[in-house]
Amino acid sequence: MHASSAPAAPTAPELDRNWGLVAAGALMTCVAIGVVFSLAVFLDPMGSDTGWSRAGISAAMTLAFLSMGFSGVGWGTLSDRFGPRPVVLAGVVLLGLASVLASRAGTLLQFQASFGVLIGVAAGAFFAPIIAATTVSFEKRRGLAVALVSAGMGVAPMTIAPLAGWLVTLYGWRATMLGLGLGTWVVLLPFVHFIRAVPAAASTAGAGPGAGGPVARTRDALRSPAFLVLGGAFFACCAAHSGPIFHTVSYATGCGLPLVAAVTIYSMEGAAGLGGRLLFGVLADRYGAKPVLVAGLLVQAFAAVSYLAVNQLGGFYAVAIVFGAAYGGTMPLYAALARDAFDARIQGTVLGAATMLSSLGMALGPFLGGWLYDRFGTYAWLYIGSMVVGLAAAGIAMLFPRTPGATRLQPA
Repeated sequence: MHASSAPAAPTAPELDRNWGLVAAGALMTCVAIGVVFSLAVFLDPMGSDTGWSRAGISAAMTLAFLSMGFSGVGWGTLSDRFGPRPVVLAGVVLLGLASVLASRAGTLLQFQASFGVLIGVAAGAFFAPIIAATTVSFEKRRGLAVALVSAGMGVAPMTIAPLAGWLVTLYGWRATMLGLGLGTWVVLLPFVHFIRAVPAAASTAGAGPGAGGPVARTRDALRSPAFLVLGGAFFACCAAHSGPIFHTVSYATGCGLPLVAAVTIYSMEGAAGLGGRLLFGVLADRYGAKPVLVAGLLVQAFAAVSYLAVNQLGGFYAVAIVFGAAYGGTMPLYAALARDAFDARIQGTVLGAATMLSSLGMALGPFLGGWLYDRFGTYAWLYIGSMVVGLAAAGIAMLFPRTPGATRLQPA
């Protein structure tokens, strides 16, 4: 008689139970992304209060996405090595501290360093570790689980942004940013407990580098055609939507809308993005992530340029619904593609590297949008450029190589 010493790999139903991670991850991505994108609400009040240029303030957002991207690789690698919980804990502590420091900034350079660099580094600690843990914790309902975690990003414009906009009108941008930092600690620290590591048996399931399975070595993964296409599409996708996301509030106020009304456009995008994430996640589970991603990127491209055709609140809402659903729905699909193409044990590193490229794309929009506006006095070139880059993203995504199918768990 003989018994194998290896533990039996979990079956798909046993894997699909880590809903505490999903709920905590959704909350954390909501707060983290909400703090980063609150700069869109602060843009005009900060400029009026300090005299800093729009391009200079927007550069803080660019720095935030650069910092988020480059730090995401390190955070993802640390998550693969030590588990997601200590990484996320460090991110929560740093996110609150950076927001407090940014509220006290006396010069533009100090603000760019505290908000742009520190908040970016802190925000990078959430996406790759939490999404990686989610992708290896779910099998049959992976698309839905990742979509729910990512939905936190869609909820941010519906919650953090309106709250920040309302507080700014009452207390000013400094007190509001200070409150966001303190609130981050109060709200998120208790939920770090739910960010638990995936059981070892689950994390090693599906490793089959010699049998046509997912790529198992980091070096091979980051040089593979699958990663190059994944990263290129992610970069172009984010470059296409980051400018419109960040500058549409200012564009709407330039069309004559009051600030409070303009912020609701931002919230409408977020609400639509929430629905888009859930819809695209379910569709990806049924039809595959690649065709759903390509379709979403095409819709995003044409929706972005459609902002130029509206100047009333109702028109802004109509475009925001389509644009928000498209860009929100595509975001979780990159993780689903990565999980099928790469081994579970290197998901944090792979997603961290992909997030770095996406953050570089996110960094372009806010700065270039501000630069184009300062130079030409119009946002028209921003929206036209977003359409062109969005179409390029769809073309790149079509090149993603066919994988052997969703990773299936094998007996030990």
